[in-house]
Amino acid sequence: MSSTPTLDLFRSSVELTADICNIESVSGNEHALANAIEAALSEYAHLDIFRNEDAVVARTNLGRSQRVIIAGHIDTVPVNNNLPVRYSEEEGAQWLWGRGTVDMKAGVAVAVKLAAELTEPAYDITWIWYDHEEVESSLNGLGRLAVVAPELLAGDFAILGEPSNSTVEGGCNGTLRVEVRTHGVRAHSARAWMGENAIHKLSSALSALEAYEPATVTVDGLDYREGLSAVGISGGVAGNVIPDAAVLTVNYRFAPDKSVDQALAHVQDVFAGFEIVVTDSAEGARPGLTAVIAQDFVAAVGEEPKPKYGWTDVSRFSALGIPAVNFGPGDPSLAHTDDERVLTSQIESCELALRNWLTQA
Repeated sequence: MSSTPTLDLFRSSVELTADICNIESVSGNEHALANAIEAALSEYAHLDIFRNEDAVVARTNLGRSQRVIIAGHIDTVPVNNNLPVRYSEEEGAQWLWGRGTVDMKAGVAVAVKLAAELTEPAYDITWIWYDHEEVESSLNGLGRLAVVAPELLAGDFAILGEPSNSTVEGGCNGTLRVEVRTHGVRAHSARAWMGENAIHKLSSALSALEAYEPATVTVDGLDYREGLSAVGISGGVAGNVIPDAAVLTVNYRFAPDKSVDQALAHVQDVFAGFEIVVTDSAEGARPGLTAVIAQDFVAAVGEEPKPKYGWTDVSRFSALGIPAVNFGPGDPSLAHTDDERVLTSQIESCELALRNWLTQA
Protein backbone atom coordinates (compact mmCIF):
# COMPACT_ATOMS: atom_id res chain seq x y z
CA MET A 1 0.00 0.00 0.00
CA SER A 2 1.43 3.39 -0.98
CA SER A 3 1.87 5.97 1.76
CA THR A 4 -0.15 9.18 1.83
CA PRO A 5 1.75 12.10 0.29
CA THR A 6 2.44 14.89 2.77
CA LEU A 7 1.93 18.62 2.52
CA ASP A 8 4.14 21.10 4.37
CA LEU A 9 1.84 24.01 5.19
CA PHE A 10 4.76 26.16 6.31
CA ARG A 11 5.84 26.48 2.66
CA SER A 12 4.75 29.50 0.63
CA SER A 13 1.46 29.39 -1.26
CA VAL A 14 3.43 29.22 -4.52
CA GLU A 15 5.50 26.25 -3.31
CA LEU A 16 2.37 24.62 -1.91
CA THR A 17 0.66 25.02 -5.29
CA ALA A 18 3.51 23.12 -6.91
CA ASP A 19 3.32 20.38 -4.27
CA ILE A 20 -0.45 19.99 -4.69
CA CYS A 21 -0.23 19.97 -8.48
CA ASN A 22 2.38 17.21 -8.33
CA ILE A 23 -0.10 14.98 -6.49
CA GLU A 24 -1.92 13.90 -9.66
CA SER A 25 -5.68 13.97 -9.12
CA VAL A 26 -7.46 13.54 -12.42
CA SER A 27 -11.20 13.15 -11.77
CA GLY A 28 -11.75 9.79 -10.09
CA ASN A 29 -8.22 9.75 -8.68
CA GLU A 30 -8.55 12.40 -5.97
CA HIS A 31 -8.09 10.05 -3.02
CA ALA A 32 -4.38 10.68 -2.39
CA LEU A 33 -4.75 14.46 -2.49
CA ALA A 34 -7.83 14.38 -0.26
CA ASN A 35 -5.86 12.23 2.20
CA ALA A 36 -2.95 14.69 2.13
CA ILE A 37 -5.19 17.71 2.79
CA GLU A 38 -7.06 15.95 5.58
CA ALA A 39 -3.86 14.76 7.24
CA ALA A 40 -2.21 18.18 7.06
CA LEU A 41 -5.17 20.08 8.52
CA SER A 42 -5.96 17.49 11.21
CA GLU A 43 -2.96 18.90 13.11
CA TYR A 44 -4.77 22.20 13.76
CA ALA A 45 -6.96 22.39 16.86
CA HIS A 46 -9.01 25.38 15.64
CA LEU A 47 -10.49 23.30 12.81
CA ASP A 48 -13.22 20.67 12.93
CA ILE A 49 -12.66 18.20 10.08
CA PHE A 50 -15.37 16.34 8.17
CA ARG A 51 -14.63 13.82 5.40
CA ASN A 52 -17.10 12.45 2.87
CA GLU A 53 -15.59 10.18 0.23
CA ASP A 54 -12.95 12.47 -1.35
CA ALA A 55 -14.38 15.76 -0.10
CA VAL A 56 -12.74 17.39 2.90
CA VAL A 57 -14.40 20.08 5.03
CA ALA A 58 -12.65 22.10 7.74
CA ARG A 59 -14.64 24.51 9.91
CA THR A 60 -14.01 27.08 12.57
CA ASN A 61 -16.62 27.42 15.31
CA LEU A 62 -15.74 30.69 17.04
CA GLY A 63 -19.24 32.09 17.50
CA ARG A 64 -18.82 34.80 14.89
CA SER A 65 -21.96 36.57 13.66
CA GLN A 66 -21.38 35.55 10.03
CA ARG A 67 -20.00 32.49 8.27
CA VAL A 68 -18.05 32.50 5.01
CA ILE A 69 -17.66 29.40 2.80
CA ILE A 70 -14.48 29.10 0.76
CA ALA A 71 -14.54 26.14 -1.62
CA GLY A 72 -12.57 24.60 -4.44
CA HIS A 73 -12.38 21.35 -6.36
CA ILE A 74 -9.27 19.17 -6.16
CA ASP A 75 -9.66 17.22 -9.40
CA THR A 76 -8.25 18.11 -12.80
CA VAL A 77 -8.76 17.14 -16.41
CA PRO A 78 -6.33 14.47 -17.71
CA VAL A 79 -2.60 15.13 -17.68
CA ASN A 80 -0.85 15.46 -21.05
CA ASN A 81 2.90 15.54 -20.44
CA ASN A 82 2.48 18.58 -18.18
CA LEU A 83 3.46 17.13 -14.80
CA PRO A 84 5.56 17.53 -12.75
CA VAL A 85 5.25 21.30 -12.70
CA ARG A 86 8.04 23.64 -13.75
CA TYR A 87 8.91 27.30 -13.31
CA SER A 88 9.86 29.87 -15.95
CA GLU A 89 10.83 33.53 -16.04
CA GLU A 90 9.41 35.69 -18.82
CA GLU A 91 9.86 39.46 -19.06
CA GLY A 92 10.49 39.73 -15.36
CA ALA A 93 7.47 37.61 -14.36
CA GLN A 94 7.56 34.13 -12.86
CA TRP A 95 5.20 31.43 -14.10
CA LEU A 96 4.34 28.02 -12.71
CA TRP A 97 3.48 25.56 -15.49
CA GLY A 98 1.56 22.29 -15.27
CA ARG A 99 -1.78 20.56 -15.03
CA GLY A 100 -3.96 22.11 -12.36
CA THR A 101 -1.93 25.28 -11.88
CA VAL A 102 -4.88 27.31 -13.17
CA ASP A 103 -7.85 25.01 -12.71
CA MET A 104 -7.71 25.18 -9.80
CA LYS A 105 -4.95 23.99 -7.51
CA ALA A 106 -3.46 27.45 -6.99
CA GLY A 107 -6.77 28.43 -5.40
CA VAL A 108 -6.79 25.18 -3.43
CA ALA A 109 -3.27 25.83 -2.14
CA VAL A 110 -4.14 29.35 -0.99
CA ALA A 111 -7.20 28.03 0.86
CA VAL A 112 -5.33 25.16 2.54
CA LYS A 113 -2.58 27.51 3.74
CA LEU A 114 -5.02 30.09 5.08
CA ALA A 115 -7.17 27.43 6.75
CA ALA A 116 -4.13 26.36 8.76
CA GLU A 117 -2.89 29.84 9.62
CA LEU A 118 -6.05 31.86 10.35
CA THR A 119 -6.86 30.79 13.90
CA GLU A 120 -8.86 33.93 14.77
CA PRO A 121 -10.57 35.11 11.57
CA ALA A 122 -13.15 37.89 11.57
CA TYR A 123 -15.76 35.42 10.30
CA ASP A 124 -16.37 31.78 11.01
CA ILE A 125 -15.12 29.93 7.95
CA THR A 126 -16.11 26.70 6.29
CA TRP A 127 -13.30 25.51 4.01
CA ILE A 128 -14.35 22.90 1.43
CA TRP A 129 -12.18 20.88 -0.98
CA TYR A 130 -14.24 18.53 -3.12
CA ASP A 131 -13.96 15.91 -5.84
CA HIS A 132 -15.42 15.22 -9.29
CA GLU A 133 -16.03 18.76 -10.56
CA GLU A 134 -14.57 18.16 -14.02
CA VAL A 135 -17.02 15.37 -14.89
CA GLU A 136 -20.76 14.90 -15.05
CA SER A 137 -22.78 16.88 -12.51
CA SER A 138 -24.24 13.78 -10.84
CA LEU A 139 -20.78 12.92 -9.44
CA ASN A 140 -19.93 16.41 -8.17
CA GLY A 141 -18.63 16.29 -4.60
CA LEU A 142 -20.14 19.65 -3.64
CA GLY A 143 -23.51 18.46 -4.86
CA ARG A 144 -23.07 15.28 -2.85
CA LEU A 145 -22.27 17.27 0.30
CA ALA A 146 -25.45 19.31 -0.21
CA VAL A 147 -27.40 16.04 0.03
CA VAL A 148 -25.56 14.13 2.78
CA ALA A 149 -24.56 17.07 5.00
CA PRO A 150 -26.49 20.20 3.95
CA GLU A 151 -25.66 21.89 7.26
CA LEU A 152 -22.04 22.17 6.10
CA LEU A 153 -23.08 24.40 3.23
CA ALA A 154 -24.88 26.92 5.44
CA GLY A 155 -23.35 30.38 5.32
CA ASP A 156 -23.78 34.07 4.58
CA PHE A 157 -21.39 34.33 1.63
CA ALA A 158 -19.38 31.90 -0.50
CA ILE A 159 -16.15 32.28 -2.45
CA LEU A 160 -15.26 29.68 -5.07
CA GLY A 161 -11.55 29.60 -5.89
CA GLU A 162 -12.06 29.19 -9.64
CA PRO A 163 -9.48 31.02 -11.78
CA SER A 164 -10.38 34.68 -12.24
CA ASN A 165 -6.99 36.40 -12.59
CA SER A 166 -7.28 37.14 -8.86
CA THR A 167 -10.18 39.52 -9.42
CA VAL A 168 -13.79 38.99 -8.41
CA GLU A 169 -16.01 37.39 -11.05
CA GLY A 170 -19.65 37.45 -10.05
CA GLY A 171 -22.16 34.71 -10.69
CA CYS A 172 -22.05 32.66 -13.88
CA ASN A 173 -23.95 31.97 -17.06
CA GLY A 174 -26.29 29.02 -17.17
CA THR A 175 -25.92 26.25 -19.73
CA LEU A 176 -28.43 24.25 -21.75
CA ARG A 177 -27.58 21.52 -24.23
CA VAL A 178 -30.24 20.19 -26.58
CA GLU A 179 -30.53 17.92 -29.58
CA VAL A 180 -32.41 19.26 -32.59
CA ARG A 181 -33.71 16.10 -34.25
CA THR A 182 -35.04 15.49 -37.74
CA HIS A 183 -36.58 12.39 -39.30
CA GLY A 184 -36.91 11.20 -42.88
CA VAL A 185 -37.33 8.08 -44.99
CA ARG A 186 -34.51 5.78 -46.02
CA ALA A 187 -33.92 5.10 -49.68
CA HIS A 188 -31.12 4.08 -52.02
CA SER A 189 -29.13 7.19 -52.94
CA ALA A 190 -29.48 6.23 -56.62
CA ARG A 191 -33.21 6.78 -56.16
CA ALA A 192 -33.03 9.67 -53.73
CA TRP A 193 -36.47 10.97 -54.76
CA MET A 194 -38.00 7.95 -53.07
CA GLY A 195 -36.71 8.98 -49.66
CA GLU A 196 -36.66 12.00 -47.35
CA ASN A 197 -33.19 13.21 -46.34
CA ALA A 198 -33.09 13.92 -42.59
CA ILE A 199 -29.72 15.67 -42.86
CA HIS A 200 -31.04 18.09 -45.47
CA LYS A 201 -33.89 18.95 -43.09
CA LEU A 202 -31.34 20.41 -40.68
CA SER A 203 -30.42 23.15 -43.15
CA SER A 204 -32.92 25.68 -41.82
CA ALA A 205 -31.76 25.00 -38.25
CA LEU A 206 -28.18 25.70 -39.28
CA SER A 207 -29.29 28.83 -41.10
CA ALA A 208 -31.05 30.00 -37.93
CA LEU A 209 -27.82 29.54 -35.99
CA GLU A 210 -25.76 31.36 -38.61
CA ALA A 211 -28.14 34.34 -38.48
CA TYR A 212 -28.50 34.31 -34.70
CA GLU A 213 -27.15 37.34 -32.83
CA PRO A 214 -26.42 36.49 -29.17
CA ALA A 215 -27.41 39.01 -26.56
CA THR A 216 -25.38 40.78 -23.92
CA VAL A 217 -27.51 41.02 -20.79
CA THR A 218 -26.80 43.30 -17.83
CA VAL A 219 -27.53 41.61 -14.50
CA ASP A 220 -26.91 43.55 -11.28
CA GLY A 221 -24.42 45.79 -13.07
CA LEU A 222 -22.40 43.07 -14.85
CA ASP A 223 -22.64 42.36 -18.59
CA TYR A 224 -23.07 38.68 -19.43
CA ARG A 225 -22.42 37.65 -23.04
CA GLU A 226 -24.64 34.83 -24.24
CA GLY A 227 -23.93 32.26 -26.93
CA LEU A 228 -25.95 29.80 -29.00
CA SER A 229 -23.69 27.37 -30.83
CA ALA A 230 -23.78 24.11 -32.76
CA VAL A 231 -21.36 21.79 -30.97
CA GLY A 232 -22.04 18.55 -32.85
CA ILE A 233 -23.89 17.02 -35.77
CA SER A 234 -24.59 13.40 -36.60
CA GLY A 235 -26.53 11.39 -39.14
CA GLY A 236 -26.11 8.98 -41.96
CA VAL A 237 -26.39 5.24 -42.47
CA ALA A 238 -24.05 4.37 -45.33
CA GLY A 239 -22.49 6.01 -48.36
CA ASN A 240 -25.35 4.89 -50.61
CA VAL A 241 -28.34 5.38 -48.27
CA ILE A 242 -30.53 8.45 -47.79
CA PRO A 243 -30.52 8.99 -43.98
CA ASP A 244 -33.75 8.79 -42.05
CA ALA A 245 -32.49 10.52 -38.88
CA ALA A 246 -30.12 13.36 -38.02
CA VAL A 247 -29.19 15.25 -34.85
CA LEU A 248 -27.79 18.74 -34.39
CA THR A 249 -26.42 19.30 -30.87
CA VAL A 250 -26.71 22.89 -29.67
CA ASN A 251 -25.34 24.55 -26.53
CA TYR A 252 -26.96 27.71 -25.19
CA ARG A 253 -24.97 29.73 -22.64
CA PHE A 254 -27.54 32.07 -21.12
CA ALA A 255 -27.33 35.04 -18.77
CA PRO A 256 -28.33 34.50 -15.13
CA ASP A 257 -31.46 36.60 -15.52
CA LYS A 258 -33.06 33.47 -17.03
CA SER A 259 -34.06 30.13 -15.59
CA VAL A 260 -33.40 26.88 -17.42
CA ASP A 261 -37.10 26.78 -18.38
CA GLN A 262 -36.88 30.29 -19.86
CA ALA A 263 -33.70 29.35 -21.71
CA LEU A 264 -35.42 26.29 -23.15
CA ALA A 265 -38.39 28.37 -24.27
CA HIS A 266 -35.99 30.67 -26.13
CA VAL A 267 -34.27 27.75 -27.86
CA GLN A 268 -37.66 26.32 -28.84
CA ASP A 269 -38.54 29.67 -30.41
CA VAL A 270 -35.29 29.73 -32.40
CA PHE A 271 -35.89 26.19 -33.67
CA ALA A 272 -39.67 26.39 -34.02
CA GLY A 273 -41.08 23.32 -35.75
CA PHE A 274 -38.16 21.05 -34.82
CA GLU A 275 -38.13 18.24 -32.30
CA ILE A 276 -36.05 19.44 -29.31
CA VAL A 277 -34.65 17.08 -26.67
CA VAL A 278 -32.81 18.41 -23.61
CA THR A 279 -29.67 16.45 -22.77
CA ASP A 280 -28.07 18.65 -20.09
CA SER A 281 -28.81 21.85 -18.18
CA ALA A 282 -27.61 23.89 -15.24
CA GLU A 283 -28.97 27.09 -13.78
CA GLY A 284 -26.81 30.18 -13.82
CA ALA A 285 -26.11 32.33 -10.79
CA ARG A 286 -26.72 36.02 -10.30
CA PRO A 287 -23.60 38.04 -9.43
CA GLY A 288 -24.13 37.80 -5.67
CA LEU A 289 -22.79 41.32 -5.18
CA THR A 290 -25.78 43.01 -3.56
CA ALA A 291 -25.15 41.59 -0.08
CA VAL A 292 -23.16 43.89 2.22
CA ILE A 293 -20.62 41.15 3.00
CA ALA A 294 -20.02 40.66 -0.73
CA GLN A 295 -19.53 44.38 -1.25
CA ASP A 296 -17.03 44.43 1.61
CA PHE A 297 -15.08 41.66 -0.09
CA VAL A 298 -15.06 43.44 -3.44
CA ALA A 299 -13.80 46.59 -1.72
CA ALA A 300 -11.04 44.59 -0.04
CA VAL A 301 -9.91 43.12 -3.38
CA GLY A 302 -9.83 46.64 -4.76
CA GLU A 303 -10.78 45.99 -8.39
CA GLU A 304 -14.01 46.23 -10.34
CA PRO A 305 -15.81 42.87 -10.46
CA LYS A 306 -16.37 41.11 -13.77
CA PRO A 307 -18.92 38.55 -14.99
CA LYS A 308 -18.10 34.84 -15.14
CA TYR A 309 -19.08 33.50 -18.55
CA GLY A 310 -18.47 29.81 -17.92
CA TRP A 311 -20.63 27.77 -15.56
CA THR A 312 -19.16 27.16 -12.10
CA ASP A 313 -20.33 25.77 -8.79
CA VAL A 314 -21.30 29.25 -7.57
CA SER A 315 -24.62 28.16 -9.08
CA ARG A 316 -25.00 25.55 -6.35
CA PHE A 317 -24.59 28.17 -3.65
CA SER A 318 -26.92 30.57 -5.44
CA ALA A 319 -29.58 27.84 -5.52
CA LEU A 320 -29.25 27.63 -1.73
CA GLY A 321 -29.80 31.37 -1.41
CA ILE A 322 -26.14 32.09 -0.60
CA PRO A 323 -24.51 34.96 -2.53
CA ALA A 324 -21.35 33.61 -4.15
CA VAL A 325 -18.47 34.84 -6.31
CA ASN A 326 -15.50 33.35 -8.12
CA PHE A 327 -12.07 34.48 -6.93
CA GLY A 328 -8.83 32.66 -7.62
CA PRO A 329 -5.43 32.86 -9.30
CA GLY A 330 -5.01 32.05 -12.98
CA ASP A 331 -6.28 33.06 -16.38
CA PRO A 332 -9.41 30.98 -17.12
CA SER A 333 -8.54 30.92 -20.83
CA LEU A 334 -5.53 28.73 -19.93
CA ALA A 335 -7.58 26.17 -18.01
CA HIS A 336 -7.44 22.64 -19.49
CA THR A 337 -4.79 23.62 -22.04
CA ASP A 338 -1.54 21.73 -22.49
CA ASP A 339 0.38 24.93 -21.65
CA GLU A 340 -1.64 25.58 -18.49
CA ARG A 341 0.31 28.03 -16.32
CA VAL A 342 -0.24 30.64 -13.62
CA LEU A 343 1.60 33.80 -12.67
CA THR A 344 3.08 33.26 -9.22
CA SER A 345 2.31 36.92 -8.44
CA GLN A 346 -1.40 36.13 -8.83
CA ILE A 347 -1.14 33.32 -6.27
CA GLU A 348 0.49 35.75 -3.84
CA SER A 349 -2.00 38.56 -4.47
CA CYS A 350 -4.95 36.20 -4.06
CA GLU A 351 -3.58 34.97 -0.75
CA LEU A 352 -2.94 38.49 0.50
CA ALA A 353 -6.41 39.77 -0.43
CA LEU A 354 -8.15 36.84 1.26
CA ARG A 355 -5.91 37.00 4.30
CA ASN A 356 -6.49 40.72 4.79
CA TRP A 357 -10.24 40.48 4.32
CA LEU A 358 -10.67 37.43 6.55
CA THR A 359 -8.69 39.10 9.32
CA GLN A 360 -9.98 42.63 8.55
CA ALA A 361 -6.38 43.80 8.33
